[in-house]
Amino acid sequence: MSVPRSAWRDVPGPVIRRFAELAAAETPALADEILTELRREYPHLPIVLDQAGEPLALVGIRRAIEVFVRQLATPGRTVEVPPSVFQDFGRGEGLHGRSLDTLQAMYRLGTRLTWRRLAELGQQADIPPPAMYELAEAGYAYLDGLVEQSVRGYAEAAARQVGERLRLQRKLMELLFTEHPRPDFDDAVAERAARVGWTLPSVVAVGVLLRPAREAVAPAVGAEVLLDMEFEQPRMIVPDPDAGGRAELLRRAMTGWSGAIGPAVPLAQAAKSLRWAEVAVGLMERKLLPAGEVLHCTEHTEALVLLPPEELLDDLATRRLAPLAECGPTHARRLAETLLAWLETRGGAPEVANRLGVHPQTVRYRLRQIRELWGDEIDDPDRRFELELVLRAQRLRGDLEERRTP
Repeated sequence: MSVPRSAWRDVPGPVIRRFAELAAAETPALADEILTELRREYPHLPIVLDQAGEPLALVGIRRAIEVFVRQLATPGRTVEVPPSVFQDFGRGEGLHGRSLDTLQAMYRLGTRLTWRRLAELGQQADIPPPAMYELAEAGYAYLDGLVEQSVRGYAEAAARQVGERLRLQRKLMELLFTEHPRPDFDDAVAERAARVGWTLPSVVAVGVLLRPAREAVAPAVGAEVLLDMEFEQPRMIVPDPDAGGRAELLRRAMTGWSGAIGPAVPLAQAAKSLRWAEVAVGLMERKLLPAGEVLHCTEHTEALVLLPPEELLDDLATRRLAPLAECGPTHARRLAETLLAWLETRGGAPEVANRLGVHPQTVRYRLRQIRELWGDEIDDPDRRFELELVLRAQRLRGDLEERRTP
């Protein structure tokens, strides 16, 4: 396969050297013109001076033009991008919060002005149009190299900023999760929130998440929600959880994740919301609360109150349900279900039967047995309360059947 003929290499050496001399002479003025135009288009562009008091941007522009012209003046040499100055420029743009679009627009402006001037010089030096077209292609390839270096610096700065924001955000969350706030709590929270640009809400809810996979992508909850993915069970702080549309936005953002969101509390009491969310997640892991979704603790109050004090309730159940030990397992479970339905309804046999989905005569038979087993103790309000507690807890654990009718 033949190599395409180069129009630039066909230009006589003296003509190329003449062109290079003209371009080199114009470089300082051209660099000044480019910087002036950049400052006009981007008035907030910071001007950083080098040790000699010269703008670094001007030094970089001039050097880029000089390298381009010098290397093209030697036929057969590849145009190489000058090193770190443009990477530093991209890093500076990232640290000052400008976008990549702005950065690339600056390069396009500089390239357009450079090419306009080089085209004029090409005419003066009698460079044939085909050779100038080839020069333009080399110029844009050179520009790509400059942009690549600047984007690398920009990405480094962006990553550093993200890392620093996450570090500061984690420090803010640690402070909010303190059980016993220090005397300067309010001032410290305000200072840390300002450093991460977080508007202090009056009310928050804290979420604890279960990862769908080890390398799961963080949920897209938005900047207003503080999220710490460093924990095995990631945590998040949701500001103003009852604000309009907040629940729906969270639901969409948490697709594929599961976990629990604690109750809404004043900002200074975020640790309380965290504690309930952790309890709920623990119950989810034990399959005592539904898994596969993000639950709201306020919708599962009964389970959160009755299930965690397991040892105390087990001891209470052993004492209060002792009369059932005289019955077989199946019959004991049916009597317990009937007793719970009676305690919940405070009704007669028809109401209890309707709740259980059995015949009223069956309920009457069981209620007589219950009274025989517990005697007058069944009429004591405190004993009835304790019985209902332990029976509700057993139902939540799956030891008793759910009531069949509302």
